[in-house]
Amino acid sequence: MVAAAATLLANSVPAAAAAAEPIPRIALPGDASWDYLTADSAARRLYVTHGTRVHVLDLDRQTVIAEIAPTPGVHGVALAPELGRGFTSNGLNATVTVFDLATFKTLQTLTVAGTKPDAILYDPFTRRVFTFNGDSDNTSAFDATTGEALGTLDLGGGPEFAVSDGAGSAFVNLEEKAEVVRFDPKALKITAHWPLAPGETATALALDREHHRLFSGCRNRHLIVLDATTGAHVADLPIGGVVDAIALDLEHQRAFVGCGEGVVTVVKWTDAAHYQVAATIKTQRGAKTLAYDPKTGCLFLSVAQYRDAPTPTAAQPEPKPVIAPGTFGLLVLKP
Repeated sequence: MVAAAATLLANSVPAAAAAAEPIPRIALPGDASWDYLTADSAARRLYVTHGTRVHVLDLDRQTVIAEIAPTPGVHGVALAPELGRGFTSNGLNATVTVFDLATFKTLQTLTVAGTKPDAILYDPFTRRVFTFNGDSDNTSAFDATTGEALGTLDLGGGPEFAVSDGAGSAFVNLEEKAEVVRFDPKALKITAHWPLAPGETATALALDREHHRLFSGCRNRHLIVLDATTGAHVADLPIGGVVDAIALDLEHQRAFVGCGEGVVTVVKWTDAAHYQVAATIKTQRGAKTLAYDPKTGCLFLSVAQYRDAPTPTAAQPEPKPVIAPGTFGLLVLKP
């Protein structure tokens, strides 16, 4: 395993990170777009969402051992180890695929009361699963054991990533409103709205349960650290552009912030009041979603090579770059 070189910082992110040694890469099949990764360190599994399927990897061997499909337009994976079940959010047909954690076979397909389910969350306190529906501004709740639909909650804006404290509260970023909403996952009631300004376009979210700290990554290059009990701002840190995911290394008190411009911003803390940018790791353009395995200390980032965007047309005035065939896979860092 090759450790990526990093640029040490005081309190700012440089224009460009230092060049890293060649980064190990795991090739995966398919040329579709991707979204979240989910690491299950205890079970030694990594779930990689990709187009209409989920690749399941062995974390130790770093090889594909199974595939969960079809999952049309899959965004995220949530795990309920105590129930032996996993769940995917399928954005194209507004469904949840329920699968067996041992065999990876589909057990149920649930219909979401909303449109474009994106993030998905398992809350162990209530044993409920929640999809966060980007085009209908709501969250849908299901009984994780039976799959029964339990209702929806209007969030008042388009949701992005969500986390649970496992003790009766859940949190979700509202992307365009740039705020964190806290809600009661049992009563399905909002209990707080916390603004993120100067952060704008809130996407990534992570929670340090021990210190009651929320890390909210915003697309205008701000990482806002909030007190998860009061919503008070604890820190405002500079990060890379096009943030999309945050993974925590709680043993070493580090946050890894995945940024699509091609860097991971590393934030360290000494206690619940003092945070600083510690390093910037150069990765690859588009590597914005990530997962961390605390056993091996490895970061995994989904990535692909891109071709130039097609020529604009009246029908597509702002065409997106096209994924080059055969280039999708995972970068593996050991920071």
